[in-house]
This record gives sequence, C-alpha cells and structure tokens, in this order.
Amino acid sequence: MSKSFPWLASYPDGIPPEIGPLEYSNLIELVEVAGKKFSDRVAYVNMGRSLTYQQVDQLSTAFAAYLQRELGLMKGDRIAIQLPNVLQFPIALFGCWKAGLIVVNTNPLYTPREMEHQFTDAGVSAIIILENFAQHLEHIRERIQARHIIVTGLGDMLGPLKGAIVNFVVRKIKKLVPAYRLPGAIPFMQVVDRGKSLKYNKPVVDAEDLAVLQYTGGTTGVAKGAQLSHRNIIAHNMMVTHWFSPYLREHFKEDIMITAIPLYHSFGLTVNGVLMYSSGVKNVLITNPRDIPSFVKELRKHRFTILTGVNTLFNALLDNAEFRKCDFSQLHGAIGGAMAVQDVVASRWEEVTGTPIAEGYGLSETSPVLSCNPLNGKHKRGTIGIPMPSTELAIFDDDGNQLPQGQTGEICARGPQVMRGYWQKDNEGVFFHKEWFRTGDIGIMDPEGFFKIVDRKKDMIKVSGFNVYPNEIENVLASHPKVHEVAAIGVPDAKSGEAIKAFVVKRDASLTEDELRSFCHENLTNYKVPRHFEFRKELPKSNVGKILRRTLKEEEAKRA
Repeated sequence: MSKSFPWLASYPDGIPPEIGPLEYSNLIELVEVAGKKFSDRVAYVNMGRSLTYQQVDQLSTAFAAYLQRELGLMKGDRIAIQLPNVLQFPIALFGCWKAGLIVVNTNPLYTPREMEHQFTDAGVSAIIILENFAQHLEHIRERIQARHIIVTGLGDMLGPLKGAIVNFVVRKIKKLVPAYRLPGAIPFMQVVDRGKSLKYNKPVVDAEDLAVLQYTGGTTGVAKGAQLSHRNIIAHNMMVTHWFSPYLREHFKEDIMITAIPLYHSFGLTVNGVLMYSSGVKNVLITNPRDIPSFVKELRKHRFTILTGVNTLFNALLDNAEFRKCDFSQLHGAIGGAMAVQDVVASRWEEVTGTPIAEGYGLSETSPVLSCNPLNGKHKRGTIGIPMPSTELAIFDDDGNQLPQGQTGEICARGPQVMRGYWQKDNEGVFFHKEWFRTGDIGIMDPEGFFKIVDRKKDMIKVSGFNVYPNEIENVLASHPKVHEVAAIGVPDAKSGEAIKAFVVKRDASLTEDELRSFCHENLTNYKVPRHFEFRKELPKSNVGKILRRTLKEEEAKRA
C-alpha cells in the first residue's frame, strides 16, 4: 500500500499499526480484569438503575456458577440469549463466557419459525429469554433440544419496588406479555440469587475456542452461524480500542456511551459491549430505541460522549424537535454502521450536534469491524474509511483476481477478527484462496486509499445491461427535502430486463411522483431514474433499523 495516502501521516513512520500478541488469553480474563480494574465505576445504566463493574462481575460469576452446578452445562455447550438491551444481558453474556459456553445471540423479535431454525441449527442446550416473547418459545418447545429455559421480566434487575411496578405495568396495564406455559422454566433472579451460594469453577478456555455463534444472512436468506472465537473478539477489541482512542477521554473516566444498537447485534456486542466494558466506560442501555420520544428523554439525562447507530436512527432523532435540546457539549461524535449513512443525514447531524458521523464497515463474520473513518479529523464523508490495524482489504473480481486501485469489484478481507467459517456449513466459496473473506459488497478504493461501498452484490440492478446500484438511487432521493426514507430495488421488466422501483416515505405530504421523477432526472442519468414509485407510511426494517430490500423484493414477487 502506497505511503502517499494522507491518512497514513497520522501513524508513526507512516505505517498502520499491528495489534501484536493478544492482550488476554480469553474473554473470561478480559471480563475479570475490567471488573477489578474499574470496580467502583458505573458500568451500566438502564431505566434509572445502575450497576457498578464490581456488581456486574459478581452477578455474572454467580450466573456462571448456577449454569455449571445446577444446570450441569459444560464447556462448549451452546446457550441462546434472547434479550433486548436490559441489565440482564451483560450479566448473562459474561456469565455464559465464564462458564465456558458458546453464546448464540438471538433477536427477541424473531418469529417461532426463525427461533426454531436458529436453536436447532446451533443445537442449544439452554435459552435465556424475555417473558414478553416466551409465548413464541412455547410454540416450538417440543421441537427443539434445549433442556433448560431461563425467563426474565423487564423489571427484574431494577430493584424490588421499581422492578415490581415495572413488571406489573408491562404485564397487566400495557399487556405486553402474552400468556405462555413453559413448565420447568427458571426465573432469572432465582439463577442469580442461588448462584451466589454456589462454587464457581473457572474452565480452561483457549483463544481458539468458540465464544459466539453470531447468526447472519437474515436479510438475504437463511441465517447462518458465524463462528467467532475468543481470539477473534479479543483481537477485534484491541483494534477498536486503538481506533476509538481519539474519541475516548484519558482513562475513559468521564465517557458515557449511548447503546441503542442491540447487544445481540454483532456491532452492539463487541463495540458497545466488550470494548466499552474493557475500557471502563459508563454504558447507557436503551431498551426500545424505536420509541424516539422516550429515547430522547433518556438522552437529555446524560452528557453523553459517544453514540453508535444506523442511518435510520440518526434520521429519526434529527426529526425530533426535543433532540435538538440535548446537551451535545461533551459529544465527540457518532459512529455509523450496518447500512450506508446518507450524505443528507450526515450533513444534518453535523449541523445539529456540531460533531461528525464517522462511518465504518464490517460484518457479523468479521466480529464485525473491518474499516472505519479515522477519528482524528481525517474522516472522509461517503466512504467506509480505511482498514483497521492488522486488517487488509482488497478488491477482487468474480474469478478471485485482485484488482488494481480504482477498479470496482468485491471487497474481500483478511485479519485476526475474521471468522473461521459458518457453523456446520459447507464453506465452499466463502473465501478466495482460503484466506480472503468474500464480503458480498461491491466497492472501490479511491486515490487517497479510502474504501467506498457501491452496493450489495446481490442488490445490484441490471437495466438494459447497465449496472445500477440502489445506494446511489437512495442517496439522491433521500436528499430531496420532502423525502423521509427511501429504498430502491429492481423489478422484472420485459424491455430492459429489470426496472428500478423506489419505495418512499414522505416527510412532506405534498410530495408527488412527478416531483420525484423530475428531481431524479436532474440528478441521475436516464437509465438510473426509477420507472416506478410507491409511497408508503413505513419501510420494513431489521432489528437494528436497516431497511430490508429483500422484504420489498418478496412482496413484489408475490404481486407478479
């Protein structure tokens, strides 16, 4: 890689750093060291309740002891965690790791069919689930092999009085807990309380042992379990620790992270979860970030310094008048991932908060971060930045040939954070030359060495032989002042093979199709202008707010 790239000047001798030997032998050690090093600091805040690092360490050890002694779970057993961002999550996560188990992160909003696939594919021995979704588990209970179920309520960790009130309101007033029957299910608090009196036996865990099965592919097909080892996550933690250092204050004593991204998501797990815990940062857990008024009310309680999110979340916050009243005086900036951050959103964010959104890039298969814009002021809007330390990115053609700088092709990556492969799957075609992970994203490296995603390979639209990338169409349409959200897909067309269809959520009710079409003709060459427009009240989204083009394609296919 040429040393002429401007961003290399931020490194000594103009050479990107290597992370060196692993800082910890396994994640158990990482968690224990943080628990002792930052014992008196607040680790997590949720719904007004705080837990210190010492409390998290003690509670997670008690949790681990129960899993070992009472449930008889052994090193290497798989255990599913199906929780939103509540205080129970880090206790369960760290407790599972301390017991030597492999965590299977599960979206709480999964349907019974999706749950059954994931639990069966992973072969889980136990499940930790929020009671709000226990009815779904009841439907599949007899068809999965899990022997143990641990159930918790939203208020369980909020203290006796507040917890009881929250659980009563959720169950009886808001009626958010459908009736369920799970004989033998164990209350979460019983696990913690009983575990305190049990002896914990620390297992021998190697860096190459699996720590997480992070299921992915739900936006493009059947979900597969990315096998992430203790080495993968620790190496990733060392990389992002180096990368975040310009954002975090000395010794991290006064930093406050806002965690709206779910901890069961790969980015939330390793960046908001592992990185912030190992760094001694206070972490404010947002249980329901889709409730924007309540989310903003929580934001106004804190002089937060870091926030991670996705384009749709940033957009929703910016559209909330109360958000502008938040205290941004300590905010270093925001980190955007999971989907492209649109130019108009990044510009509005910087105008309102006075800080940039630094866009990064990664996948569940890569723990997840592969690249990010430098956090020292050298960020380049519209790109996914430059490779992380000890990480290589390259552009390949379909035959596995590496392409020169400036040519468009598939982004491939290698580094210590890249998974070993998918759980119990044929990994043929997943890697080029057995070492370069194929991301499935089409990209290019610009003259300054910054990488830019053109689009998902599978989402590319072929119009009369021309390649059209939905991201470009969406970026243009999103810049229209009357557009709130947009998604573009290809639909069958007898003349051109495919035609572009745009699904639009209005910001202004007066917006018309003719107005949008005229705007597109001003900003796009003719073959890129959508032939079809459809206005909707909302667009289908994933658990982290990523717009699901796949769902729109499926809906169109049913209409055909």
